[in-house]
Amino acid sequence: MSRFASKLVAGAAASCLLLLWATPAWAHEQRQVGAYKFTVGWQHEPTYVGQLNAVQLVLHDAMGNPVDDVGNPPTLQVTVSTGGQTSPPLTLEASFDPDTGLGTHGEFEAAIIPTTAGTYRLHFTGTINGQPVDQTFTSSDSTFNDVEEPTSIEFPARQPSTADLSSSINRLGPRVDAAKSAASSAHDKASTATTLSIVALVVAVVLGGSSLAVAFTARHRRG
Repeated sequence: MSRFASKLVAGAAASCLLLLWATPAWAHEQRQVGAYKFTVGWQHEPTYVGQLNAVQLVLHDAMGNPVDDVGNPPTLQVTVSTGGQTSPPLTLEASFDPDTGLGTHGEFEAAIIPTTAGTYRLHFTGTINGQPVDQTFTSSDSTFNDVEEPTSIEFPARQPSTADLSSSINRLGPRVDAAKSAASSAHDKASTATTLSIVALVVAVVLGGSSLAVAFTARHRRG
């Protein structure tokens, strides 16, 4: 390979590395929102049911600089929805800590544990330094991951999925109801039998007492 060709290859490789460093290596959706660039997705991907995760927002200004200050007090928040259910508003915590210098500039996270598989929507509302924000990002093959069951990575034994457990509970429901009904019926029968036994005992005592009284009266008269 000629020296010129080698330089071209090296330059192309360097450009690719710069491109990889400049953009997220995970599945996120990027969108221009007014004066700011939003990069939105999950903190950990793939995203599994029952595993601690977080909604992740990476924020840059028009010049591409990371934005750490979203206003004082910050009003930007996110709600997470799936299957007709919506979470309470979640607080977006800044990753970068100015006191220690730790964390990532422009990155904000809201912790969450997804409890069902499927498509999720992330709805951001509030303001960024006075600019109103009302944006919804939806998981998909072309944006960020849907939430999935962790069965593909479980080892050595696979645990039943949430859907499997729900199906099992639904199948057991009628059996549990039937067992409760039978137990209630048996209890009622036992209670009835106990009551009848008590009544019979009382009657026996009463009748027995009356017989004794009659016998005592007859003997008293003969005397």
